[in-house]
Amino acid sequence: MGLQTFSLEGKVALVTGAASVRGIGRTIALAFADAGADVAVCDLNVKGSDYDIEDTADEIRKLGRRALSLQADVTDRTSVTSLFERVVQELGTVDILVNNAGICGYKPFLEDNNDHWDKMMAVNLKGCFLCSQAAAKIMIERKKGSIVNIASISGMRAISTQFIYGISKSGVIQLTKELGLELAPHNIRANAVAPGLIDTNIPNHKVEGSINAPNKEGFFKRAVERIPLGRIGKPSDIANVALFLASDASAFVTGQTIVADGGVTVTL
Repeated sequence: MGLQTFSLEGKVALVTGAASVRGIGRTIALAFADAGADVAVCDLNVKGSDYDIEDTADEIRKLGRRALSLQADVTDRTSVTSLFERVVQELGTVDILVNNAGICGYKPFLEDNNDHWDKMMAVNLKGCFLCSQAAAKIMIERKKGSIVNIASISGMRAISTQFIYGISKSGVIQLTKELGLELAPHNIRANAVAPGLIDTNIPNHKVEGSINAPNKEGFFKRAVERIPLGRIGKPSDIANVALFLASDASAFVTGQTIVADGGVTVTL
């Protein structure tokens, strides 16, 4: 027992949506590498002013671990299949999957449209399903594995202007339960983290009305007033929970969603 149960030594992890230089995915990937894992990272857009997938891989290598950076569209089955084939070819297997790729948007119900709905559901929910399915097929052969989905507290309560986003993340929470039940006989665990407001940038898939708009500072200032712990979350706050769920420290935990929101949902 002890800290060694958090070790990922000898494991191979795949983290989706890991290109953002201040994102949750990149932070999780580095936390896993620091814990001993070799890590593959992927994203739809791989290079830009606020994101760089190869830089994430370079930081993993600096920690003494093997790394692989790939471009992939998690909404496309062919792309997902190719992604997992490359990871297995280069790194040997997939022991841990983190479904982090996602987009956010802020629109009220009556202003939303089909395109926004389709894109949000495709990235946030379908992508999670496709990657989990591909990972499970590999993990079943090895009779072990851990899937960690990044959900949101928006999927646990109704929030004005987060109509479609909330539904997509609610779907991720339910998918996590189903995976936990379906994969348990194969010794594969599936859990989720539901972050509250985290200070990141999401440049890869910016959508209209996102918090990356010019009013972000004011948005955060108002939000802090509603967070019992009195601060906005950091990507490391989520990475630490993901590490727990990926490691043997959570060996008897599956189908669960752990909330990391500074206490926002305490009264739900």
